[in-house]
Amino acid sequence: MRHRLIRQAIGAGRADRWRAAMALAVTGVLLSGCSGAGTPPPEAEPLPTIGDRFNQLFGRKSQAVGEAAPAADGAELDCPIVKIRAGASTYAVAAPGKQPVGSDLRYQATITRTARDCRRSSGQIIARIGIQGRVIAGPAGSPATVEIPIRVAVVQAGVQEKMIATKVYRTAVSMTEDSSTPFSLVGEDLAYSMPPSATSESYVFYIGFDPQALTPEPAPARKRK
Repeated sequence: MRHRLIRQAIGAGRADRWRAAMALAVTGVLLSGCSGAGTPPPEAEPLPTIGDRFNQLFGRKSQAVGEAAPAADGAELDCPIVKIRAGASTYAVAAPGKQPVGSDLRYQATITRTARDCRRSSGQIIARIGIQGRVIAGPAGSPATVEIPIRVAVVQAGVQEKMIATKVYRTAVSMTEDSSTPFSLVGEDLAYSMPPSATSESYVFYIGFDPQALTPEPAPARKRK
């Protein structure tokens, strides 16, 4: 009889320990479920901006306006330096029928930084030109969106400059309440042929604003009489 009571007590103790272990396991599952439900989903990574793309493409190879170009490495021996064309370093727009000065100025764009890289492909040079700048709102008030036209030209320097290739790039800038809005532009499809005897030292990438390359506004429809 005594042995039977001892065995029952041992069995009861094991059952109690088993129930306690199961209770702890269930509690752990519930707690983990609650913590998982309360954890917010990971935020989506923001899409890269044009400025980010500029930095990804050119890294430290960019240069501020007026700054000496970085030393060329082996891959840049075919890549001309970038210069801003005289008279095309700023782009000022006035109110209709006014001059872009004083209180009639709507906005003004300037170029602050440039970059370039080149590669050879089928006898041609394929260049990428990066341009960064700012648009400053004027006293006359800027529109919500500003179109910035920039021309890139490949020129062979000499006594008489020779135009090798030219291309216009445009970018739209959404103006904010801030009076100064940055912009970035990367032109990736400028291609030209370089004569075998020529080197990049005799070539220059000229950049500058080209208002004549703006997209023309549609003419107003004429009313039928």
